[in-house]
Formats: sequence, C-alpha cells, structure tokens
Amino acid sequence: MAVQPPIEAPVAAAPARDRDREAEGKLLTILEHLAELRYRLMVSAGALLAGVSVSIYPLTGWFIEFLKKPAKSEVDNFETFFFDPLEGWTTYFRVSLLLGIAIAMPVIVYQFIAFVSPGLTKSERRWMYPIVLGAGLAFVGGCAFAYYVELPPALGFLLDPPGNVGEPVISVRKYFDFVTRLMLVTGLVFELPLVVMGLAKIGVVRSRQLLGWWRYAIILAFVVAAVVTPSVDPVTQSLVAGPIIVLYFMGIGLARLVEGNPVIPAGARD
Repeated sequence: MAVQPPIEAPVAAAPARDRDREAEGKLLTILEHLAELRYRLMVSAGALLAGVSVSIYPLTGWFIEFLKKPAKSEVDNFETFFFDPLEGWTTYFRVSLLLGIAIAMPVIVYQFIAFVSPGLTKSERRWMYPIVLGAGLAFVGGCAFAYYVELPPALGFLLDPPGNVGEPVISVRKYFDFVTRLMLVTGLVFELPLVVMGLAKIGVVRSRQLLGWWRYAIILAFVVAAVVTPSVDPVTQSLVAGPIIVLYFMGIGLARLVEGNPVIPAGARD
C-alpha cells in the first residue's frame, strides 16, 4: 500500500502591511533598531546644539529684551537684577536653550518619525513632512500663545499684590525661569494633538477610549496649569488649562482619522 506524504498545514499569508515592509526591505533586528536609535538621538542633539549656537548672539540678547516687555507693560521702569556672578550667564544660556529647541524642533520631530518609519507603509510615510512642519509650527504657536495670551494677565496679577506691599525687585533668574518655563511647557502642550494621533496610529489608544476619558483630561489640564503657573487666580489658570482641553479634543479628532489601520495590529499587542 502506498504511503501518502503527510499533509502540511497551509501557511497563513502574511498581512498586507508586513508584505509591504518586507518588499521595501524595512525589517530590522533589535541591534539595528538600537543603532538607528543612537543615530537619531545624535542627530537630534546635533540639531539642538546648532540651534543654540545660532541663537547665542545676537538673537538671544534681542529675545531677552523681548521677554521683558510683558512685565514692562505692567510695571514702570521694570528691570531684572542678578545677585551672584553666574546668575546672568546661566539665564542667558537658558534663553538660548529655549530658542535652540524652537529652531531644532522640526529636526527632532523628523528624527522621531524617521525612527518609526520602518513600521509605516510607503503611503503613510508621505505624511512625514507635513507632520514635521505642523510640529514645528505648533511649538512656535504654543510659545507665542504663552507670550501674548498667558503672560500679560499672569504678570499683571503677580506683580501687583494688594495692599501696596512694595515695588518688585526681581531676580533675573527667577523672572526668566518663570517666563521660559511657561513658554516651553505651552509649546510642548501644543504638540498634544500630534502625540495623540501618533498613539492612535500605533494602536495604543482609540478615539472612543480617549473620548471616554474627557473628565480626567479636564482635571489633568487644570493640574498641569497649576504646576506651570504659580499664579493662583482662576483667570490665568483657565487661560492655561483651556488650550490643553481644546488640543486634547483636537487630538481625538486626528486619532479618529488614523486609527482605522494601526501600525501595530490589535492581535500583535495581545
């Protein structure tokens, strides 16, 4: 009696996304991923260093005077003072760092997207440049929002305490620490829609899930506002928390657009 060869189980076809990646030669080993990550971090650090170097002179000096204008509009003859030899220099470089981050932000975002691009199809990578441009504009827009919308009422409240307790004599370090921290955090907060969209694209969250968290998002927005702005008046707190809430819901809308075809399928995450 003839012996039939064993019947082999049919091999499941690879998903279309995986076939696209294999065809494009984008499957990397763990060591290759680590080497790629190191390269992207080095490029980002180099871009930040270049941005700081470009902004040190004369841009930083001009920007320092620019950052004083909201306080000068609230206090006549406003000036800042430093009380130890290094305070003026550390403040100067702190402002240069903020400018460097703003200049390097498109490069930093591009390096992040380029790092995860092996998990994207060719059609999805077409969105890289618009996202990079949007991230840079969002960061600058957040800094501008902090300067023109958040700073004037915050400084108006903080520099004019009740009871005529005295005239403000402000340390240069404390003033620019407050201003640059507010602008940096607000600039990063304006990246929130892109972050939410990215998390939805890799399948970590879904728009329906985010929408169900809206109460927690509002509470967290006011907690962040309380940490970022030392002002205790509700107007300033609302000016900071309001954009966070609006940007969160914008992120939900963007997540809705991209969540239909996640980079990491639900079965692969289980």
